[in-house]
Amino acid sequence: MTKRALITGITGQDGSYLAELLLGKGYEVHGVIRRSSSFSTGRIDHLYQDPHHPNVPLHLHYGDLSDSSSLMSLVNRIKPDEVYNLGAQSHVMVSFEMPEFTADATGMGNLRLLEAIRHADHPIRFYQAGSSEMFGKVAETPQSERTPFYPRSPYAVAKVFAHWMTVQYREAYNLYAVNGILFNHESPRRGPTFVTRKVTRGIAAILAGREQKLYLGNMDARRDWGYAAEYVDAMWRMLQQPGPDDYVVATGEMHSVREFVEVAFDLVGRDWQDFVEIDARYFRPTEVDELCGDASKARDRLGWTPRTTFRQLIAMMLASDLREAGVDPAQHMTEIALAAATPSPATNAG
Repeated sequence: MTKRALITGITGQDGSYLAELLLGKGYEVHGVIRRSSSFSTGRIDHLYQDPHHPNVPLHLHYGDLSDSSSLMSLVNRIKPDEVYNLGAQSHVMVSFEMPEFTADATGMGNLRLLEAIRHADHPIRFYQAGSSEMFGKVAETPQSERTPFYPRSPYAVAKVFAHWMTVQYREAYNLYAVNGILFNHESPRRGPTFVTRKVTRGIAAILAGREQKLYLGNMDARRDWGYAAEYVDAMWRMLQQPGPDDYVVATGEMHSVREFVEVAFDLVGRDWQDFVEIDARYFRPTEVDELCGDASKARDRLGWTPRTTFRQLIAMMLASDLREAGVDPAQHMTEIALAAATPSPATNAG
C-alpha cells in the first residue's frame, strides 16, 4: 500500500530534498504552501517537469502554520501516514527583528499541527524539525540529546518550545512524535541570506564582475556543517523505527565561518582577505559561539552517517552558484575542486 506524507515547508531547502527522497521511495507526497503574491516553488518545480515521470504523485495545498483550521482540514482530508513539520521562520537574525511572528510560526505552528494530529481519526507519525541553535550557550561540547538547552535567539526559544511540546504530546497522548535536532546543513538550495550561501553567491558575483567585496559579520562563530540532502534521510529513518525518540543529526566536525570563507576562496584560487570586509550590522545581539553535534545515537540506532566532507560541500555550493551567475566553474576551479563538487549519494545504504 502506498504511503502518504504531508510536509510543511516543502518549498524550502529541506522540504525539497525530502520530497525527492520520499517520491523516490514510492510515497504519495503532499506539501503545504502559503498563499502569497508570488510563487516560491522554484526548489520543487523540477519534480513536476521531469519528462520521465509525467504523473508525479506530488500535491500542493494552501495552508499556514498560523491557521489551525487549515491544518486540521488538511490532516483530515489527506489522511497522511507521516507528517514532517519543516515549516518555520528559520532565519536567526530575522527572529530578533520579528520575534512575535517567529514565535507564532516556529513555536505555536508546531502546537497547532500536533493538535490536528491528536484529533485525527487515524494513526500518524510526526517529525518535528529541531535545531542545534536550541543549545545556544552550550553547556558541553559536543552536544548530544542529553545536553541542556540554552537558547540565544527568539528563533531558538521558539524551537525549544516546539521541541518540548512534541515530547509532551508523545508522552501525554501516546503519539508517535519525534524531534530531529539537526545541526547546520547546507546545499546549493540554501536560502541566499544564510551565511554559507551568502559566501558562495558573493564569490560568484565577484568573479562575474558584478561585485567587488563580500560583507560579513562574525567570522569566529564555529558550526557543524553537513549536506542537507543527507540530513533528510535521517528524518525519514526516525519515522521508520519501532518507537519514537529524539535524535541529533550532525557531522561531529566544527569549522569557523572564517574557515568556510578561506576554503571557498581557495577553491577559485583567490585570497579571501582581498575581498572580505566586516560589517557590524551582521552581528547578532546575542551570539552562539560554537556548535558541534554528537550523532552517535543516530549512527547506532538509525544506521545514518554523513558522507559529504566540509570541502566537498563548499565546492558543490560554489560550482552551483558560479553556473547560476553565468560563470563557467571550469574557468576558475581546478579539476580537483570540480571533482569535489560532485555530490555524494544523498542517502545511506539500507
